[in-house]
Amino acid sequence: MVPTGGLRMHMRDRSSGDGSGDSSSDTGGESSQGSRAGLGRGALGSATFGSHTFSLETMRKRLPRPVYEAIHATIRRGEPLDPALAEFVAGAMKDWALEHGATHFTHWFHPLSGATAEKHDAFLSLSGGQAIEAFSGHQLIQAEPDASSFPSGGMRSTFEARGYSAWDPTSPAFLVFNEKGATLTIPSVFVSFTGEALDTKTPLLRSQRELSRAAVRVLRLMGHDAQRVVSTLGAEQEYFLVKSEWHEGRPDLQVTGRTLLGAQPPKGQQLEDHYFGAIDERALDFMAEVEAQAWRLGIPLKTRHNEVAPHQYEAAPIFTAGNLAADQNQILMEIMRKVARRRGLSVLLHEKPFAGVNGSGKHNNWSMADDQGANLLEPGDSPNRNVEFLFFITAVVAGVFKRGRLLRCAVAHAGNDHRLGANEAPPAIISVFLGDRLTPILEALRTGKSGADAAQEVIRMGLESLPAVKKDNTDRNRTSPFAFTGNKFEFRAVGSSQSIAVPLCYVNVAVAEALDAMAEALERRMKGGEDKTPAMLAVIREFYEKSRAVVFNGNNYDTAWHEEAARRGLPNDRDTPAALRVLDEPDTASFFERYGIFKPHEVKARYAILVEQYIRQLDIEAVQMLRMVKTGVLPTVFRQQKELADAVAATAAQGVEVDIQKEHLAAYAQAINGCLKAVNAVRALVTHAHHDEPPVHARTVADKLVPAMKSLREACDLLERRTDERAWPFPTYHQLLFQ
Repeated sequence: MVPTGGLRMHMRDRSSGDGSGDSSSDTGGESSQGSRAGLGRGALGSATFGSHTFSLETMRKRLPRPVYEAIHATIRRGEPLDPALAEFVAGAMKDWALEHGATHFTHWFHPLSGATAEKHDAFLSLSGGQAIEAFSGHQLIQAEPDASSFPSGGMRSTFEARGYSAWDPTSPAFLVFNEKGATLTIPSVFVSFTGEALDTKTPLLRSQRELSRAAVRVLRLMGHDAQRVVSTLGAEQEYFLVKSEWHEGRPDLQVTGRTLLGAQPPKGQQLEDHYFGAIDERALDFMAEVEAQAWRLGIPLKTRHNEVAPHQYEAAPIFTAGNLAADQNQILMEIMRKVARRRGLSVLLHEKPFAGVNGSGKHNNWSMADDQGANLLEPGDSPNRNVEFLFFITAVVAGVFKRGRLLRCAVAHAGNDHRLGANEAPPAIISVFLGDRLTPILEALRTGKSGADAAQEVIRMGLESLPAVKKDNTDRNRTSPFAFTGNKFEFRAVGSSQSIAVPLCYVNVAVAEALDAMAEALERRMKGGEDKTPAMLAVIREFYEKSRAVVFNGNNYDTAWHEEAARRGLPNDRDTPAALRVLDEPDTASFFERYGIFKPHEVKARYAILVEQYIRQLDIEAVQMLRMVKTGVLPTVFRQQKELADAVAATAAQGVEVDIQKEHLAAYAQAINGCLKAVNAVRALVTHAHHDEPPVHARTVADKLVPAMKSLREACDLLERRTDERAWPFPTYHQLLFQ
């Protein structure tokens, strides 16, 4: 968990520094050999921060002043960049990259596969038969990767292959090193020939635009001269580390990212002795190298610690602009994978790699900040500022209430289905935690009563009808999927493996819609002659009254909450097929089109992609599970059964009483029969329903295949507990979690 003061501090740094959150100084004079040696094995230090990024500070030193100022305006204020200036930027970027040993460049983008994509081109060119290094403004601005081979939901076909990756100047280019040099990596968006978004970043940037527009509209009604608002994010990344030798012995981990089989050891996380404990030396060395590489790439990792489960850890950065945070988290996951491999470890980013212990999330700490660095969700030190704070808080509550199903959809995928509602993870019901300090304020405002508590250390709001706002105004609620934690909301339902771009996009646009509605209500009141502050309070009261059903401060794990949520009319989309249905509804398509995020056919395409990905992921898991059982588990248990039978027969031949031994043998044989029946059930379902429409097929997978796989796992885990551990064909949970 990042310190709550980190957001305001970092945003102020951005406004007074280079505007990108990059506090580095240029290290362009570093030799290419020194740069390659700086893969992250050296010591951390502020002097190295951002040294492998083409930061604003680097551009300031290398570009003509008018060009630099234009780039700066693009990043700080979202102004369009004149393409004519790209030649200057490309030349400076090429020289900087070559000085650091780069040989290639690539446009790096986020297709709808959920991963990242890149195609490398050498700087090499020929001029008059002579080899030269060249990189043009056109090459910087745009590339043309094949669009037909990426998921498109029918928007692209094999004979319509053209797609474009386009430079995103708001996210700094960076260097990725290898043993032979480096690659200049250019963050980009990815769109089709006909303009559809084929990535997750394009809609995210659009949502940032809409949130800024709506929030600036509200701020100006409040009397502020804001020019731009950005959503800010700090994504806590949870993960497991295991030895590579154990990972290599688990084909399920290699293929699916999670253990499809595995009996739980006697000790898991029951003693709660791992959380915040002393960090294992191997893990600490891994963390140090990851942090060193991350710092050089301008990723402000701040916190590291043990998580709850054995061999589970967390890395958390300081907050930065949302679109930059999305890029940096994707980079961080790749750094972690590479560093782990080099150190004889494997990093597991799946939401539920092990049954029976904590899953891994990617808690998204979300807020809004204006172009002066002020956090709009932080209680202020004046009466007016506190009313403004309540206005924005209410807008978030209203946005989550109205678009809760979309937020649930944003975190829906096969991996997260295993996590949500399980150990230390919030349930699938989207609710908002405001805490015992903030909720009474809004409730008192709603009912017109005063809830002031003179015993608290408070900041008076200056209005008799309102209680007081305390700066540290909430406790923590680890069970809530969307919790206010002092000066931000923590979207805890996001899964550890997924890109944060989609959840961030949906939160942004949901809050933008609420801000627009509240701004319209405020404008009507003020035009009717009502003073600003009473008008704001009336709007807060109106929208909180309509949205308060989504506020829940209790234990989200309690089954009674499910009943209470149903009474309140809150949806409970328990699995991915249910959660994705919202994308197939006309209101969703209209909503996204109204805010310029997607056209209706793009929403339909995303629905098709996500349903298909769910089906394919579970199909892969089922086939892999069957293969492990047939080629590993069954041969092992048949041998064990024969050995037991031979031993019982030999003992009986000596005239020894063997009735109890026969019972043990019979129980073992019965367990094998149970496993074989479960195998047949899964095998039948794997081939079933492939001719159904994808939504119907997905429903069959969720309702029948997933439970059948659970039964097969239980049968195999029972056999594992009764079989000679030296003969078991796969590394056990004990080895994976404790060695």
